[in-house]
Amino acid sequence: MKTSSTIFQDKHHNHSSGKRERWLTIGKGVPFVLTSLLMASVFSLFFLNAPNPLTLTPHQGHDIFENPLKSKNNKNMTSQQRFLRPNHKRGHWVPALGGSSSYYTNSSCATIPDSKNCFKHGRKDTDFLNWKWKPEQCELPRFDPRTFLHMVRGKKMAFIGDSVARNHMDSLLCLLSQDEIPRDIYKDSEDRFRKWYFPTHNFTLMMLWSRFLIVGEERMVNGTGSSIFDMQLDKVDNDWAKELPNLDYAIISDGHWFFRVMHLHEAGKQVGCVYCNQPNVTNYNSDFPIRVAFRTAFRHINECKECRKMLTVMRTFAPAHFENGFWNTGGYCNRTGPVSESEVDFGKFEWQLRNVQMEEFERARSEGMERGHRFEVVDVARAMLMRPDGHPGEHWGNKWMRGYNDCTHWCLPGPVDMWSELLLAVLKRDAWMMDGF
Repeated sequence: MKTSSTIFQDKHHNHSSGKRERWLTIGKGVPFVLTSLLMASVFSLFFLNAPNPLTLTPHQGHDIFENPLKSKNNKNMTSQQRFLRPNHKRGHWVPALGGSSSYYTNSSCATIPDSKNCFKHGRKDTDFLNWKWKPEQCELPRFDPRTFLHMVRGKKMAFIGDSVARNHMDSLLCLLSQDEIPRDIYKDSEDRFRKWYFPTHNFTLMMLWSRFLIVGEERMVNGTGSSIFDMQLDKVDNDWAKELPNLDYAIISDGHWFFRVMHLHEAGKQVGCVYCNQPNVTNYNSDFPIRVAFRTAFRHINECKECRKMLTVMRTFAPAHFENGFWNTGGYCNRTGPVSESEVDFGKFEWQLRNVQMEEFERARSEGMERGHRFEVVDVARAMLMRPDGHPGEHWGNKWMRGYNDCTHWCLPGPVDMWSELLLAVLKRDAWMMDGF
């Protein structure tokens, strides 16, 4: 008998026998034997998240956020309208004026995590630093750390999500440190929750780590993680949620942990699973728990009466770029420059995940407007699909995982720094609207 969620049932999630076939491709990667469990444990310690070990190409579906008629109409927008509704997501990478587009080096930023310090670990090519994102309908100014710090004076900002969210925070930390050196004021035992303080501007920047945004507990086998998770679809992860009333800005993103075997629960009952192929249990693809996670997180924010001063910014899914395999089957990413939009496969599952996130974002923003909550988006998915050259690859310095490539995270400095250019544009627009134009 097939079951489904009573709260989160959605017309976008039709299950099919194709998911059973896709489960067969992951079977060899599920660490049921002791050796695989050990490798998964070590990899989780240093990598923090594994990319999608499958090749999933479900139906792309209609993208309501990429309407070509709307793009055409943007040409007739006034400068004020362009400021309020800029289209940063469509564009192309162009050579940066004066060569490098980077704002710092691995010498001028002392806080680069070792695994993202690609030049330290032997990367020789530098052309991947010589490109700037050029939106089609507007200009995207270079990042100005002094302007950013002025705007967030006396505020608190948290990045909420997985290790790619941490990647973004580390990038912003490097950008801001070119104007003011922050103080490291908190670090937990696993280096997942961090706080940095900029005393001159009384600004606190923090990382609130969360695999799924919702509650997800890993099943243990003989004291070792199994990469099988029990997901509570209707329960937000309180490790980050409890901090919301103290925040002025919440930058939310997630997605890379969802490509695992998952047993989905709601109100204490199992309502489905991902990659488990159990009889009488509804099989879902990974986009379903991702949709539910964002819906639950956004619903919690909208129901938080103490959070009305907070701006919630969602960053869309940033794709991995493994070629000729996955992280555990010899996949690599050794390109040295961006690809054109014509070379991008927008039928890839990563693009569908971005669309799922955008649908939940629009739902949350609409509901939030009625309750006095503000939502914005930093949409990086299209731009980063064109940057297979921006990952550490083999240059991530992990002596325990030699032969494995990191094609999920991003080198610092690198294309990931563009995300903060978009973030600054969002903060400017929000401030302008809060001031009543």
